[in-house]
Amino acid sequence: MTTSSPVKTGEPFTSLTDLISAVTAGRLGTDPAVEQVSVAFTTRQGARHAGRGRGYRNHVLSLRVGAAVGSCSVEPDELADDVAYDCVGRSVAELLTDPVRAVRVAALDAYLAAVHPHEHAAHDTVMIAAGTSLAKSTARATSVVELLPVTAGQTVLVVGVVNSLLEQLRRRGVSYLPCDLAGGSTEWSEPFLPDAAALLERCDALLVSGMTLGNGTFEPLLQHARATGKAMVAFAQTGSAVLPCFLGTGLSAVSAEPYPFFWLDGGPTPLYRYRASAGSPC
Repeated sequence: MTTSSPVKTGEPFTSLTDLISAVTAGRLGTDPAVEQVSVAFTTRQGARHAGRGRGYRNHVLSLRVGAAVGSCSVEPDELADDVAYDCVGRSVAELLTDPVRAVRVAALDAYLAAVHPHEHAAHDTVMIAAGTSLAKSTARATSVVELLPVTAGQTVLVVGVVNSLLEQLRRRGVSYLPCDLAGGSTEWSEPFLPDAAALLERCDALLVSGMTLGNGTFEPLLQHARATGKAMVAFAQTGSAVLPCFLGTGLSAVSAEPYPFFWLDGGPTPLYRYRASAGSPC
């Protein structure tokens, strides 16, 4: 990627459309029309941690721009492999107008990760130690939940259920409303609640997966947090470089985890944490 100094616009981004418009206009760094995707791939993963009764399936589209990889998780079998192949050699600017939302998010994520590398932009870095998949999942969950300013007796709306996150909330005496479009139930046989919007008035804070960027549910949650002043924390594999741009406009903190994710590597892997109090990198 062409090197340039990162640009901070000072714009209060409140939607993905606004952010894409700023990138397309070259206000956050190099001209996206001259930046190309050199590598595109999908990751299909299944996991069931030892000792756990329930498993996961993940399907992720990843695009490489320069040295950076951007990603967007989708529902299993939502995208054909040809979607990745069709991204190779195309410019970021072109992909930001692609009709497939996952392509737009992954391209934006890759571009922003190249312009604002997490290693320089993050407010602090937590290294998840080498270990089993369960040990790493638990360590990640601990790091994420530390960003939530909640106390025992309060209720968190969890959008995008991860059992290790729920376990950490349970340990702290914090209640939760588990919401996930995929349906199902938690490790403790609690049913996933499908409609996050219907639950917003019942929560004191929000803990939100980056997948909400990819499925189009992020902005109503951001709007609610901004209007009410509730803390909203994102744990992001999808859009790990995108979500920090919304700090201060409803989003209070981000745990950013770019590819390769903790579940792909048994060795140490980083989490990059951002807080609204320290400002947005965008």
